[in-house]
Amino acid sequence: MPIRPSLLALLYAGLAPLSSFAQTAADPALKLNEIQVIGTHNSYHAGLPPSEAKWLARQNPQAAASLDYKHLPLAQQFDGGVRQIELDVYADTKGGRYAHPRGPAMVAAAGLPPDSDPDPAGLMAIPGFKVMHVQDIDQRSTCQPFINCLLQVRTWSKAHPRHIPIFILVETKQGAPKNLKLTEPEPFTPSVFDALDAEIRSVFSASELITPDDVRGSYSTLNQAILAGNWPTLDSARGKVIFLMDQRAVTPVYLDGHPSLRGRVLFTNSVPGQPDAAFLERNEGPAEEIARLVRQGYLIRARTDGDTKQARTNDISQRDAMMASGAQLLSTDYPANEPARWPGHYFVSLPADADVRCNPINAPSTCARDLRLCCIDFLRPTMLWWSEGSAPTSCMQMSAC
Repeated sequence: MPIRPSLLALLYAGLAPLSSFAQTAADPALKLNEIQVIGTHNSYHAGLPPSEAKWLARQNPQAAASLDYKHLPLAQQFDGGVRQIELDVYADTKGGRYAHPRGPAMVAAAGLPPDSDPDPAGLMAIPGFKVMHVQDIDQRSTCQPFINCLLQVRTWSKAHPRHIPIFILVETKQGAPKNLKLTEPEPFTPSVFDALDAEIRSVFSASELITPDDVRGSYSTLNQAILAGNWPTLDSARGKVIFLMDQRAVTPVYLDGHPSLRGRVLFTNSVPGQPDAAFLERNEGPAEEIARLVRQGYLIRARTDGDTKQARTNDISQRDAMMASGAQLLSTDYPANEPARWPGHYFVSLPADADVRCNPINAPSTCARDLRLCCIDFLRPTMLWWSEGSAPTSCMQMSAC
């Protein structure tokens, strides 16, 4: 990975005057769907504690291996260049549904020493949406509850007002594993989704969000707007957040009373051609299909790795295929500042460790020029800078974007 020299070092070295760094070369034609960024999968995941991990390994070694990862707090991920996160959300209208997880009792019954208290502040007793991977046995999160995660995102966003938009993937968790007697989650009904939208809007103002209504504009359906290229410009989207829904199964519930997502906050994981279609998941590809959908105007999330499999063997084939496919959101468990601990130290980053690059499938020819000096954030002490002759051919830009 390249060295990121400090701003003062660059200035004293005479590589460029301050006015050059502060310059913004925004092109009003460059659209939000014409870039590519790195995201993290289960971005809140704090990992399993020691005894819980041992217990799960005895019960299901494959599941334990797939959960053997954890992430830095959200702000540190953003500092490292991540621009898409994923939050798993459980409804808890009355509060307390997950306040007494069964995991510690299972650990004790197995004769293992107790782990630390998973909820020392008693946040699980408070009504509202909770963030965790699996109820009872994998509840530890770097941010809790959901509204606190949102507040952390907004705090970082306000401190970095010209950042590339942050994409927030929300997975609404329902159901319980059939082979384990776990707490039954509260179902997501239209009214629960109303509450989810309201919780998001309580943190982010309308001017800080990119919503389906914003993208639809005067078109009859969201899909018509997408096919017509009506995504906002990158310049107008800077400093904002955009919410996306993970599961397709709950789409009809979320759409109830909101045709084409009118009045809703999240973009659904839809089917091409449907009235609500703007965002699609193609987690493992195939790359050819992703490229075709990107050319049509859709926003695509793909996974470069999963279940620690690629990380354990440093298998980069899926990573490279998804990067070349043009999927705008490349989700990993191992961003550049969180490499895997196994031999090879697998990680995922854009060329030159950039925070954003021109989309290899649909970016206009002017994209590299327009990202060259895309932004500067004086609150972030490091950046990337190259001379014209040594710049990456795909996209030369500052790491503060």
